[in-house]
Parts: sequence; structure tokens; C-alpha cells
Amino acid sequence: MTNITLSRREIGLGALALGLSACAATETTAQTPTDMKDMKMSDTDWANLTESDWKDRLTEMEFYVLREEGTERAGTSPLNDEKRDGTFVCAGCALPLFKSETKYESGTGWPSFYAPIEGALGTKVDRKLFMARTEYHCIRCGGHQGHVFKDGPRPTGLRYCNNGVALDFVPA
Repeated sequence: MTNITLSRREIGLGALALGLSACAATETTAQTPTDMKDMKMSDTDWANLTESDWKDRLTEMEFYVLREEGTERAGTSPLNDEKRDGTFVCAGCALPLFKSETKYESGTGWPSFYAPIEGALGTKVDRKLFMARTEYHCIRCGGHQGHVFKDGPRPTGLRYCNNGVALDFVPA
């Protein structure tokens, strides 16, 4: 295993580049729900899509989060303010992940939920930030969604902290 040491300058430049890419990605035009339904609800073999296939289907920021396990900048998602009845679906494959009644304001800057739709998510241990966290992803396409923490409200006590760019909202 190679030991990599980064200077504070390199870390700062990397963080700046990440922030700029997040800002740039928020200015891309989003697809309409009809376009997404046609594109994502087909008989796609999600397990065998290539990196090129994913890049063709997703915006640059969606690809960064869903396929490279990135994180969008806090407070940038319009879904933070989404309060209508409906379903939050994976932006990669449109699988329903969360019902609107499980969404709550966590104060973190990311859409948060206290429970997923049963069977919609898979989990794994993420050790990228020098600690163990539980990452969750869409069970159908494997798209990274966010991390789950044990500081949420009743009835579960869990907080599914989701990247807004990894979700689409389908009104009821």
C-alpha cells in the first residue's frame, strides 16, 4: 500500500476544486421527470452499465456523487425545501427510496429522512474520513446516496443524510 502525504495547500486546492465543481454542476439543466421516466424506467441491465454509459445518462455532479461516492456541497439542493407529498427516487435509476412523510429538517444542509422504503437501500462501511461511517446506496443501480447516522428522530432514531443530487422527486 502506498503512503500518500498531502500538504495543507494541496488539500485546500482540492477542496476549492471540489467546491467549484459543485457550483458549476448546479447550473446544468435538469431533465424533466418525463424524460427521466423514459430513460430510467426501461428494461436496463443496471449491473452491466459501463462508466461511459453512466456518464451519458447523468450530469457531471450526479456522476460524481452516484458513481464516485462524492458529496455535494451542503445547502445546494432544492430538495432541502421540498415539502409536497410524493416519493424521492434514485437519480440514477428512478427506484423509489424514500416517502415524503419520512423527510424532516435535520439542519445539516442535506435532505434527511428517518426511514427508507423497505428493501430499497444497501449499506457498506465507509472509512474515507478517518472514521467508520455507514454509507448507503440504491439497491438496484448501486448509486451512492449518503450516510446513515444514529441521531435522527423517532420512531427509528436514524438520520439518512442524502445528497440531493442523487435524488429526484416525484409528486403524489
